[in-house]
Amino acid sequence: MTVSSPSAVATASGGPGADIVVRDLTKTYKGDVRALRGVSFEVAPGTVFGLLGPNGAGKSTTVKILTTLSRADSGTAAVGGVDVNEHPDRVRRIIGCVAQQSACDLEATGFENLALQGQLYGLHGSALRSRATELLEQFGLTDAAKRITKTYSGGMQRKLDVAMGLMHRPQVLFLDEPTTGLDPKARAEMWTEITRLSREEGLTVLLTTHYLEEADKLADDLAIVDNGVVVGRGAPEVLKSELHGDAVVVEFGADFDADAMRECVTAQELREVTVDGRSMRARADNGAAALPGVLVALESAGFAVASATVARPSLDDVYLRHTGHAYEAAGSKSPDIAKENV
Repeated sequence: MTVSSPSAVATASGGPGADIVVRDLTKTYKGDVRALRGVSFEVAPGTVFGLLGPNGAGKSTTVKILTTLSRADSGTAAVGGVDVNEHPDRVRRIIGCVAQQSACDLEATGFENLALQGQLYGLHGSALRSRATELLEQFGLTDAAKRITKTYSGGMQRKLDVAMGLMHRPQVLFLDEPTTGLDPKARAEMWTEITRLSREEGLTVLLTTHYLEEADKLADDLAIVDNGVVVGRGAPEVLKSELHGDAVVVEFGADFDADAMRECVTAQELREVTVDGRSMRARADNGAAALPGVLVALESAGFAVASATVARPSLDDVYLRHTGHAYEAAGSKSPDIAKENV
């Protein structure tokens, strides 16, 4: 990995005020699995930054490098102005990390889990007890503080995971797929707490997720990653605003001639037409006005339409525009990439 001083890294990628600076990271696993192909971004202090992408896109690999758990093949990265390769111990002192898999000791109580985490960072006595009590209350776990963690629900265990990551008051918190497997209520509660940590406590949060709704809801800024490359970057609303007009989606009941279908709908003032299996996606200045004519033209040409919808631009549309394929379809990666959990 190419290294440089922390200040040089920060200056090279957009200013010393950034809490996270990533420049041209590459990473290849055994079997020539290219997890990262030149990823770059910066994260401003006190913001929630989203790394959005399907499973296998390279999100977890990026987090592993930033949290000193892995080394890039090339590129530079700094957290809090500290180069992750030159001073990994210093980086670990200023970050909190919540991995995809729970770090809770299931045989220990909630309080004991927090106490152990605090001791690892040098907290003892009244300071440790005060911080653990504060976090238990903050995450609604006070009544469960003396319960064995294996009796916790999935949502409660995830809250405890995040509380453990905050025990030493980090400057930057990494959340790797924090709501995977949670029910809708627990997910909404986690979203509320992540937003509060950023807005009220000024914590910088890097969030990886494969949920479009989660990125849209939480991220002040985001990078959309596909196959190890950043394909889109900006605030969710800005990215969506770049897509003028409405999204039109038509599902067909049978296989069809894609070229003939494109010719048919293009004549109805649809643009950016893409085909994915039996689905057609396109854009129109006024989708509601255009759709009736589109359906009449398709049915007259013999295409079997199963359903049709019109919607305002979404992150799914942003992803489609930059990659040429639908977000859901991108989830099917090669077995090697899935195995490496990149």
